[in-house]
Amino acid sequence: MISDPMFYAVAVPAVVMLGLAKGGLSGVGVVAMPLVAMVIPPVQAAAILLPILMIQDVVGVWAFRKTWDRQILAIMIPGSILGIAAGYLLAAKVSGDAVLGFLGAISIVFALHRLWVSRGGRVQAPANAPPWVGAIFGALSGFTSQIAHAGGPPFQMWVMPRGLSPASLVGTTAIFFFAINWLKVPAYMALGQFTRANMMTAAALAPVAIASTFAGVWVIRRIEPARFYQIIYLVMVPMGGYLIWKALAG
Repeated sequence: MISDPMFYAVAVPAVVMLGLAKGGLSGVGVVAMPLVAMVIPPVQAAAILLPILMIQDVVGVWAFRKTWDRQILAIMIPGSILGIAAGYLLAAKVSGDAVLGFLGAISIVFALHRLWVSRGGRVQAPANAPPWVGAIFGALSGFTSQIAHAGGPPFQMWVMPRGLSPASLVGTTAIFFFAINWLKVPAYMALGQFTRANMMTAAALAPVAIASTFAGVWVIRRIEPARFYQIIYLVMVPMGGYLIWKALAG
């Protein structure tokens, strides 16, 4: 189990963000990976956070198990497997600094995309796009999820134009990422990241994630989400820049 106080100084806020995301502040959890990667290697950070995400997924899948779109999942999940495999190969074949640089770049792109969307911008696949386009977005989602636990934007670009009901959208999202997170398990096992120390660290952080999930429900009723999101995404840009600088500095 990791005992460095500096690790927990950043890991606890990161896990709180994951919990708030599951509690209703969707999207803020993406800051968790770059935050933790500031103090430990990015692949190790992702492996520690993965079991926490999987625990949180169970709640969402159970709550919306009857409202999901079978066709969307049938198109996107096979594509996501290819993306996860590509993310695994990246982590396995290149240096940790290269993975850190990719994580920093993904963080910046994600944050800028979300800030643009908050101002009315949109990047979406046409509603009548053929299924193979959805498979490509599934692959992109799998890749960014494997590297940074940030598969949301590609998923949303394909799914949002489908015009799902709110319940079906939430259910489809929950099941898609539940499947993706389980599909990532063999990759992290192959990378040798499911060590006793990493799993004990994840177990120590899990209660924080669960408590903050309930806190998210409370918080979202008492703040202006748009302002909160904007702060998070603005912080992610220099954070991603720092990770890129750290990667280049070696």
